[in-house]
Amino acid sequence: MKVRYVYWQEDDHWLGYLEEFRDYWTQGESLEDLKEHLRDIHDDLSDDRIPEVRRTAELEVN
Repeated sequence: MKVRYVYWQEDDHWLGYLEEFRDYWTQGESLEDLKEHLRDIHDDLSDDRIPEVRRTAELEVN
């Protein structure tokens, strides 16, 4: 499974979040470290270990 994420570098840190969970940012010391943190937060958010999670979805309209 693949998920999309947004990331950027600020000074010596990499910051990012999963597109589906925009409210939950994380950071890493390298891009690979950031990806590991994103995988961890994805697991926590997908398994409902964090209450009251805001999600994004698509809605079909006419």
